[in-house]
Amino acid sequence: MEYIALILFGAILIVLLTGFPVAFVLGGMAVLVGYFQLGPEFFAFLPSRVMGVMSNYVLIAVPLFIFMGITMQRTGIAESLLISMSRVFSRIKGGMAVSVIVVGALMAASTGIVGATVVTMGTISLPIMLRYGYKPSLASGVVASAGTLGQIIPPSIVLVLLGSVFNISVGDLFGAAVIPGVLLVLMYLVYTVVITQFTKGAMDTNSAKLEMIKSAGEEGSRQSITLLLKTLVIPLTLIVVVLGSIFAGIASPTEAAAIGAAGALLIGVSQGKLDWTTLKDISVETTHMTSMVFFILLGATTFTLVFRGLNGDIFLIDFFTEGGFTPWGFLGFVMLVVFVAGFFIDFIEIIFILVPVILPILKTYNPSDFSPVFHTMPQLLLWFALLLALNLQTSFLTPPFGFSLFYLKGVAPPEVQTKDIYRGIVPFILIQLALILLVMFYPQVITYVVN
Repeated sequence: MEYIALILFGAILIVLLTGFPVAFVLGGMAVLVGYFQLGPEFFAFLPSRVMGVMSNYVLIAVPLFIFMGITMQRTGIAESLLISMSRVFSRIKGGMAVSVIVVGALMAASTGIVGATVVTMGTISLPIMLRYGYKPSLASGVVASAGTLGQIIPPSIVLVLLGSVFNISVGDLFGAAVIPGVLLVLMYLVYTVVITQFTKGAMDTNSAKLEMIKSAGEEGSRQSITLLLKTLVIPLTLIVVVLGSIFAGIASPTEAAAIGAAGALLIGVSQGKLDWTTLKDISVETTHMTSMVFFILLGATTFTLVFRGLNGDIFLIDFFTEGGFTPWGFLGFVMLVVFVAGFFIDFIEIIFILVPVILPILKTYNPSDFSPVFHTMPQLLLWFALLLALNLQTSFLTPPFGFSLFYLKGVAPPEVQTKDIYRGIVPFILIQLALILLVMFYPQVITYVVN
């Protein structure tokens, strides 16, 4: 029977590649196999599992963070930040690329919506970067990678979902992701500054006046800094309120998400960019994205129930524990599978399909087998979840189905070809993999979160 479980798992992965809706593939195939192998009476367990998922208090944060991100995107925060940052950094070679990465980090911490960030920055900055000496590959790589920072920098939907599946504190996961997120931004900046210094071309130096900053006027540097500070107040205030309330223990992630959603509404109203039509569009888009996530979650719940009913989890546990796999061998295998799966399927699917399968196996190991700094299982789960989050971030950049690549190609000028985008993201994928190895071999960067 356990072999049928493995066949079901493989068949689901194959059917997903056809483009059929994920939720119906997971739930439909699981119900079909479970009905004939386990009998209809087996599904008496399903309603309680579904209600357990739907009553999960942590998951309320998902639609709230989505609503906050879409609202912030509609208020034009990214455009204002790009204009101000470009004005400040326009005096250095590669200044606009630096501006895109910094703005991407700020938008990640205030919205966390990858598509909105990539589209906004691609529409505004990419044409001008090309006009002033950037190679199409470098320009597209900077924009696409900066847009994915929302997957690791809190508040991130990926972290919320992983916290729910791993049954660990989302607040702790947010805290653990801060240092790796900052390191990733710094690594992006170092690479961008170095590569632009050794690349021939104008690269937005003093001689190249950028039309993006014309809307900011012809003020001097002091006025530019004043404009930048005014522009930074809104997103930084939201970041401090949302994340600060979580880290200080004042609010749970769900409560902080509600505060963030309300704050985003107040920002929209105060800037005069929120009317009833816009609010309706935001609500509809939030409903669509939330429904997609929860339909996949319910399908994954059905699949997990049937997979375990077929003893698939027991088979895999025995395979890894009796097959001579060391803890690090298991970790390497899982990270490789997740990385390869990211080439073909969405991060939500990976979370809800692969994680429930590997989690029982992970819990069979002793935490100290991975590192002497781990003394409890929550520390091990926190580290493992963070590694998965960093790995899943690469799925937005890896061809052929990286969503950031699709978003960018949709708004890129005609002269930017698909091969340019693919070539441009390779260095940033390598940077992400280097960070994964750093966190893997030096878990001390996150162990301070859980005592």
